Amino acid sequence: MNEIRYDNLGPTKILQLYDPRIPFHAFVVIDNTARGPALGGVRITPEVNLTEVARLARTMTYKSAAAGLHLGGGKSGIIAAADNPDIESIVRSFARMIARLDDYIPAPDMGSNETMMAWIKDEIGRVAGLPEELGGLPLDKLGATGFGLAACAEIACRHIDLPLAGARVAIQGFGNVGSAAARFLVERGAILVALSDRQGTAFAAGGLNLNAALEAHRRNENMVAAAGGELLPQEAIFGIDCDILVPAATADVIRADNQAQVRARMILEGANIPATIEAEQLLATRGVLVVPDFIANAGGLIMAAAEYYGKTEDEAFEEIRDNLHHNTAEILDHSRKEQVLPRRAAEEIALRRVLDAMRTPPPPHPARLIEQARDRLLG
Repeated sequence: MNEIRYDNLGPTKILQLYDPRIPFHAFVVIDNTARGPALGGVRITPEVNLTEVARLARTMTYKSAAAGLHLGGGKSGIIAAADNPDIESIVRSFARMIARLDDYIPAPDMGSNETMMAWIKDEIGRVAGLPEELGGLPLDKLGATGFGLAACAEIACRHIDLPLAGARVAIQGFGNVGSAAARFLVERGAILVALSDRQGTAFAAGGLNLNAALEAHRRNENMVAAAGGELLPQEAIFGIDCDILVPAATADVIRADNQAQVRARMILEGANIPATIEAEQLLATRGVLVVPDFIANAGGLIMAAAEYYGKTEDEAFEEIRDNLHHNTAEILDHSRKEQVLPRRAAEEIALRRVLDAMRTPPPPHPARLIEQARDRLLG
């Protein structure tokens, strides 16, 4: 499925890449750069496709605009397994193929990490999400996206009169985002009652062993078994009796055909596009608050931008907290006032900011500035 939809924002550039020597296929979609260069992750999975990358690029356009960043939206995807023995050659080849695509800044995403960003930096010098030893702010190690989800929860809980302290949380996908979200939510008094990963779902009404699950994640071991509790099938996570559900894995896991299973009062979208629009509409009719992805999970992007512009770790965390508090309150207040879905409210705010930027003439290209200066000297 490679259907691309074009509208008044974009996408402005679509690249399909292929290196026959390794071989591998890859895609880059630059959705919109009216507010600045397109910063977006490099997704590496065997299943990634052009349509998914385009949808993710649009999410990044909205996410950057909603966060008030001087960045646009883009995304890339490499069709490969992250544990492919040739992955370094693949990533370096990909980097060389996008060397002249100077309006796209790669960053970590599903299947990629800080080490891979270092390989890209070696090749083209233009990247975000570098390892700490290279002067980066390691998004996964610091848990930037998870920290932002917890900050979002602090505000969203007030809108449904749910105390965060004591709230029962279920995490779907206990990777870098999900594990960090669990850690920061529990620090605020929430109770982790369920987590899922490829090994299944762990459930304990009184709370799982988070520390054991985090240690298993660090060691790349079975987090579900380490967490203790009752072992359930992987899909059971959606029907867990909880207050907050955090889908933090892949796209479209909550759909019209399974949303009725959800028993949570609130969904914080930790992954990008984890629920279909139809599912979000049906959940709203049942009174489930869904905080959309490009608001709830913006912490990683904000920290990547902070690194790219030379800010410190403390400054990045402060920006994430303040940004998530303000934006969550703004879109939920707008949603309630206008009686629209939170996603619709967030899109209206982001769209207005992007369209305003598109009405402003772009600055001249540096090459054109050089030509103008030369003409003045010769004239």
